[in-house]
Amino acid sequence: MLDLGLEAVTEHIKTIGLFRQKAKNVIKLSQILVDDYGGGGPNSRAALQSLPGVGRKTANVVLNMWWHQPAQAVDTHIFRVGNRSGIAPGKDVDAVERAVEDNIPADFQQHAHHLVDPAWALSL
Repeated sequence: MLDLGLEAVTEHIKTIGLFRQKAKNVIKLSQILVDDYGGGGPNSRAALQSLPGVGRKTANVVLNMWWHQPAQAVDTHIFRVGNRSGIAPGKDVDAVERAVEDNIPADFQQHAHHLVDPAWALSL
């Protein structure tokens, strides 16, 4: 990403919303990963969320998919399905995240988002 530079990254992502700010964040984040993590990345939510453009949901995706930690990324879809199904009820995304952790067996938590995703369930 650093080799591409800001202009090229911006050009590649210009079809998504807030592309200019996202491109700046990608460049800043990439520089931090090279300078502070030797090109790798942190494995804690706090360290991930300290990176430019990384919020809790993105940090949880990285923790879950890369580091294989049982972190739950709760988006609008998971929030609604968790509440409607009763699997993971909560008034906000943090409460739904905790409910997933409390109600889904630890063995399944790495892929818990699939358990409350009807499109995935229909593909079985």
